[in-house]
Amino acid sequence: MATKIDKEACREAYNLVRDDGTEVNWVTFKYNGSTIVPGDQGVDYETFKRKCTDDVRLFGFVRFTTGDAMSKRVKFALITWIGEEVSGLQRAKTGTDKTLVKEVVQNFAKEFVISDHKELDEDYIKNELKKAGGANYDAQTE
Repeated sequence: MATKIDKEACREAYNLVRDDGTEVNWVTFKYNGSTIVPGDQGVDYETFKRKCTDDVRLFGFVRFTTGDAMSKRVKFALITWIGEEVSGLQRAKTGTDKTLVKEVVQNFAKEFVISDHKELDEDYIKNELKKAGGANYDAQTE
């Protein structure tokens, strides 16, 4: 059965993360049968990481504050999590299903496909976002 996405519900969740007026820093998009729907949402990145268990596949849209001595800015990441215990067929489908998620989640600085918990490290993600962000004044000496 072809995967579908609940665009309106997912767009609402996506906009919560993008809205500076909310405290929501992340949202997951999960599978409900063959439909991708909004999952959990929250403020703390550690809570998001706990959703990424070995037996699930999900998509996460996460807000990070990055920057350097001269400027701070918000960057968004699209994280595709595929747990180690997810079957080969589901792993393959996740790649094609991501195109549905990208119809809703259109603005992000960097995309990650992760199946190793170590790669969910917040400092690693922020460093990758910083590299994608352009000017880095931390590299200069005074």
